[in-house]
Amino acid sequence: MDTPAAAPGRRNLITDVPGLAVGQAHDAAARTGVTVILPDTPAVCAVDVRGGAPGTRETDALAPDTLVEAVDAVVLSGGSVYGLAAADGVTAWLGAQGRGYRLADRDDVPAAPVIPSAILFDLANRGDKAWGEEPPYRRLGRQAATAAGQAFDLGAAGAGYGAMAGALKGGVGSASMVAGDGFTVGALVAVNCWGSVVAPGGRSFWAAPFEVGGEFGGLGAAGRVAAPEDWGLAKAPGAARNTTIACVATDVALTPAQARRVAVMAQDGLARAIRPVHAPFDGDVVFAISTARRPMPRDASAYAVARLGSLAADCLARAVARAVFEATAWPGSDVRCWRDLG
Repeated sequence: MDTPAAAPGRRNLITDVPGLAVGQAHDAAARTGVTVILPDTPAVCAVDVRGGAPGTRETDALAPDTLVEAVDAVVLSGGSVYGLAAADGVTAWLGAQGRGYRLADRDDVPAAPVIPSAILFDLANRGDKAWGEEPPYRRLGRQAATAAGQAFDLGAAGAGYGAMAGALKGGVGSASMVAGDGFTVGALVAVNCWGSVVAPGGRSFWAAPFEVGGEFGGLGAAGRVAAPEDWGLAKAPGAARNTTIACVATDVALTPAQARRVAVMAQDGLARAIRPVHAPFDGDVVFAISTARRPMPRDASAYAVARLGSLAADCLARAVARAVFEATAWPGSDVRCWRDLG
């Protein structure tokens, strides 16, 4: 009997991966926001950092040889260095529920939630950043965590609320794929890239060959030609205010080392969807999570990891395009969106 063809999950979101929820919150006045990826139980996680100017928290703890092998959440945030505080709100919220790594089995020793995070730069988007000593990110992190569920908004939402994708409005995107033999892969991304997501002179997404079912306009790959150093709707040279941060996930049980390989392979999705990418002033980061709802086939684990990484890269490319396709302008602004292109 032939294996059924792969297809997007019911929601075409990362939450099609069993065991995951996503919550988001934003501050419209400050033009910034936070996205929280929340597994039901501690999950194996890995990270791959390619950008030359990353901003991260707890990523060293994800190395395969470190003590902690599972995380309690992943946080993506706007706000540059201020946005790293979003994880404080999530940490306090989870810790109050007793969730986290326990260094001592005593009631008077709080659990320590493990929450790796990455941030993007949205400080120069003309939002109200006059927050003094009280940036909003701790509050936004908690709000996002408490709002976690299966459905969430794409486009100008969460960590992508203040984002710009080259010269176009950026945002949050997501996509999923269920393989014919049943496992699920998903991706979520906040797109604030320096490079362009569309080919010069038109509206065709670089990610067009990976589109499924017209999920970002159905224009196909026509016009996807670019001369060397013709970057089309990239940001202006010297606009060092960028970063694309993402999380891919699967329900297949992975070791930390296997999750790391999936994260490495998933980075190729950014290269398929953004031109150029991984520049010295980008902070591009990809996390990979396993909710371990399905066993890894031990007799073909290397091949299974290769399949997972390939599907994760495809999902991530699609998620980048969906983020920009769904993005809308901030209220009262004249920022250019993909839908404004002729």
